[in-house]
Amino acid sequence: MSTPKADKLPLKSLPDPPTQARLDDRLLMAGGSLAFGLAIPWLTGLYGPLGPGDARFWVGFAGFIALAFAIWAGNRWLLFKQREHLNWFAHPLRKLLMLVSANVLYTAPLTLAAIWAWFHIAGLAVDVNALKLVVATNVICVLFVTHAYETMFLIRERESDMLRVERLERARTQAELGALKAQVDPHFLFNSLNTLGHLIANDPNSAREFSDTLAEIYRYVLDSRQRDLVPLDEELAFLRHYHRLLALRFGAAMPLALDPALQTSQWLVPPLALQTLLENAIKHNEASAAQPLTVGFTLDGDRVRARNAVQPRRSALPSSGLGLANLDERCRLLAGRALRRRAEAGMFEVSIPLLARP
Repeated sequence: MSTPKADKLPLKSLPDPPTQARLDDRLLMAGGSLAFGLAIPWLTGLYGPLGPGDARFWVGFAGFIALAFAIWAGNRWLLFKQREHLNWFAHPLRKLLMLVSANVLYTAPLTLAAIWAWFHIAGLAVDVNALKLVVATNVICVLFVTHAYETMFLIRERESDMLRVERLERARTQAELGALKAQVDPHFLFNSLNTLGHLIANDPNSAREFSDTLAEIYRYVLDSRQRDLVPLDEELAFLRHYHRLLALRFGAAMPLALDPALQTSQWLVPPLALQTLLENAIKHNEASAAQPLTVGFTLDGDRVRARNAVQPRRSALPSSGLGLANLDERCRLLAGRALRRRAEAGMFEVSIPLLARP
């Protein structure tokens, strides 16, 4: 039996975590450098009386943009180098001091030298106040941009950490699910062999039919090992085959009532889930021709409900202790929801969650 990929564990594929090396800020750096190179000289009066009609104006125009780019690129390089050696969480104070010191000690001298050179090239008197204002403005702008970079890095690292945690959680879930699925096959085989042993001793003819039927349905069991979820209608067909095995042993003592609404592939369910519910009812309740045990399966919203009368056994059947505990854990891992159990008015019911098929 083949099933679509949707029957696999529905855990989303996770992209690789973002890294500093993959940060593409070329557009930001180009736009930011151009904006600062144009705005700061105008706002601080560095051009003085020079206008666009003067060639010196265009020399300054190009020089200020180049200065802005050099300041941006240099501080960016310093920031990246510090990130290779210092971490906010390990050394927050040292990181802050080094970051501010690097920004100031690189930006201030470079700005001071460039503006001093501009005044001499332009033949303008050195305006000390304008010089101080430009240096202070550049340092403040650099600190602001550096803070923006750090915020962006912290957001990306947060995303990276969340993805890494999700990867670990997915790996843990897959490992737990694999271990649980490995338990299901021996559990099913153990109970089937118990039944076969009983028939061989009491009804050899039925034992032969049981053996042949068991071989057929065990193919489904083996196939289900490769799948985390199966369509509900497939599981229902398997349940009917399994009930045939029970009928060979119990005769009419185990009537099965199935809701027609279950015959759908719209929902997915853990393999052998319905069989586990039927098996659990048999294990804990008396069933005979005089007192038949009817187990009913109905579709209840996004759950399948199994319901039977409480008819306690006088002698318990051998049990491996897996049963509902295993199914409950598989449902938690696959659907994020647990089994629901309720006993009232002489009836017992268990419902298992379903997952909608993509």
